Amino acid sequence: MERKLLLVFALTFLAILLFQPLLKKYGPQPPAEPEKKTQPAATPAAPASLPKTEAPAPVKGVTKQASSESETVIENGLYQITFTNRGGQVKSWILKKYDDDQGKPLELVNLAAAPKYGFPLSLWTYEERLRDKLNSALYVASQSGSLTAPGNITFEYGDQDLAVVKQFSFDHSYVVRVETSVRYKGGDLAAFPIWPSGLGDEVNPAAYAAAQIQYEYNDKIERLAIKKIGGGNTLNGPFHWAGVVDQYFAAAFLPEDPQSAAMVTLRNGLDLPKDPKNPQETNKVEVLGAGVGNLHGPTVERIFVGPKALDVLESVRAPGAGSHADLRDLVNFGFFGIIARALFIWLKWTFQHLVHNWGWAIVIQTLIINIALLPLRISQMKSMLKMQKIQPQIKSIQEKYKKYSMRDPRKQEMQQEMSALYKKEGVNPVGGCLPMLIQLPFLYAYYAMLGVAIDLRHAHWLWIRDLSAADPWRLLPVGIIITMFLTQRMTPQTGMDPAQQKMMNFMMPVFLGVISWNLAAGLCLYWAESTLIGIVQQVFLNRSSLGQEMREMMEKRARKNKK
Repeated sequence: MERKLLLVFALTFLAILLFQPLLKKYGPQPPAEPEKKTQPAATPAAPASLPKTEAPAPVKGVTKQASSESETVIENGLYQITFTNRGGQVKSWILKKYDDDQGKPLELVNLAAAPKYGFPLSLWTYEERLRDKLNSALYVASQSGSLTAPGNITFEYGDQDLAVVKQFSFDHSYVVRVETSVRYKGGDLAAFPIWPSGLGDEVNPAAYAAAQIQYEYNDKIERLAIKKIGGGNTLNGPFHWAGVVDQYFAAAFLPEDPQSAAMVTLRNGLDLPKDPKNPQETNKVEVLGAGVGNLHGPTVERIFVGPKALDVLESVRAPGAGSHADLRDLVNFGFFGIIARALFIWLKWTFQHLVHNWGWAIVIQTLIINIALLPLRISQMKSMLKMQKIQPQIKSIQEKYKKYSMRDPRKQEMQQEMSALYKKEGVNPVGGCLPMLIQLPFLYAYYAMLGVAIDLRHAHWLWIRDLSAADPWRLLPVGIIITMFLTQRMTPQTGMDPAQQKMMNFMMPVFLGVISWNLAAGLCLYWAESTLIGIVQQVFLNRSSLGQEMREMMEKRARKNKK
C-alpha cells in the first residue's frame, strides 16, 4: 500500500508539469475547418471612445500615387509606430514600457520574418498578384513626419482598376482603429488587414513554439496551436476578437461587426540562426500570422497590439465578448484558471504593497501557501500511520482469498471484509492520497500562473535577471535536487522495502532536478522554497508523537526483515 502511495506522490509531481500539454493533446480540440457559428441575438455596438463610422470609399478610376517613399511616425506614452507609404503598412511597432533581451525598447515587428512574409497592417487578398501590388504600391499619405496621438493617418492609392483607402486612428491606449476599403474593377474586394509574421519578442525556437492563433465569441474561446493551423485557411466568424499571440504579447483584431468577420490564418517556415554570429547554423521554426476582415466589403475594426498584462487587457472593451466583455481571456491561466487568477492577483498585491520585488513576492506567497497546507500534510501522515497499523490484518485477509481468481464471486467477500475492517478501525484507504489531491489544483494553478505572468518577464531577484527564464547559474534546480534528497531521507516510509527506499531516495531527486533544469526561475524558486519549507515542517513532525510512532514502526519492520 505504501509503495502505491509513494508512486502516487511521484506521479503527482510529474502531472503538475505535464497536465496542461496532456489536456491540450487529449482534450477536446477545435475543428481544422470551423463551420459558421450560430448568429447571436444582437450585434454589440462599438465603444463610445471610438464612434462608429463608415469606411472611406475609394473612387474608381482616379489615379492617386506618391512619387517617392516616405515615413510617418506616431507615438503616445505606450508605443511608437512607424508607417511607410509603400503599401501603407507598419515598419516598426515599439513598445516603450517593455525591453528586449538587450535592454532596448521592445520591437514587436518580427524583423526576421516580416521582410519575407509581410509587415503588420498590410492587406491580404486571395489573389497573390493583387496582394503584392497592394503592399508594394506607393500610397499618398495624409501626413508625414512625426505625430503625437490622438490623431489619424490616411493612405490612398488609385489607378484605372484599383482604388484603396486605409485609415488608422490612434488614442492613448494600445488600441488602434483600422478602416480599409478596396475596390477592384468597380467591385468591392475582400482584403484583410493582417499581422502576418509573428511577434518581435520571438527570438528563439521556444518562443516561436509558444505562438498560437486565438479567437473568441461569447464565452467560447479557441486556442489553435501551430499544428492545427493551415497557411491561407479562412475561418468564418463571428468573432468578438481574433489574432495571433505568444507567451507574453498579442496582436488581436476586434471587428466592429462580428457577424460579417472572417479570419485568414498564415503559417510559414523560417530558418532561425542558432547564433547571430554564425548564421550558417539554423533551427527551423514556424511563423504564425492572422488577418481579420469583412469578406463582402470594407473592413472597420480595432486592433490591440501590446502586452498580455491582465490590467491592460481588462481595460480593452470588447462588447459581448463572453461574460467579461474585455480581452482578459488572452491570458490562459489553464484548467484551474479561477484559482490561478486569484493567486496572481494576490501575488501582484504583495508586490505592490509589501516588497516591490517579484522574487520576494513569490517567496512570501510560497511561505503562506505551505503554512496553510500544513494541516493536510499532518492528515496525510496520520492516515498513513493508521494504514500501517492494520497492514497485518489486511495481508491476512488477502492470503485467505488469494486462491480465488478475480472473476470468482468470492473475491467480493474479500472486499467486504476489508471494508468492514476499515470501518472498524476508522481508516480511510484513500486518506493518504486525498490531501495530496487537494493540493494538486493549487500547485498546478501556481505553475500555470507563473508561466503566463508577463510581470515576471525580465524581473530581477538576487542573482537572477529574468524570473521568466531559466536560472542562469542553475542554483535553484540544484537546490531542488538537494532539498528533495533531504526530504526523501527524512520522510517516514513505513511500507517500503529498504532497498527500494534507497533507490527512490536517489532517483526521485535526480528525476525532479532534470525536469526543473530549464524551467522558469520563478517557478523553480517556488518549488525549491516549498521543498525547503517541507523539510522544516518534517523536522517538527518527526519530533512529534506521531513521527516517533512512525519511526518505531519503521525500525520494527527493519528488524523483522533482517531476521
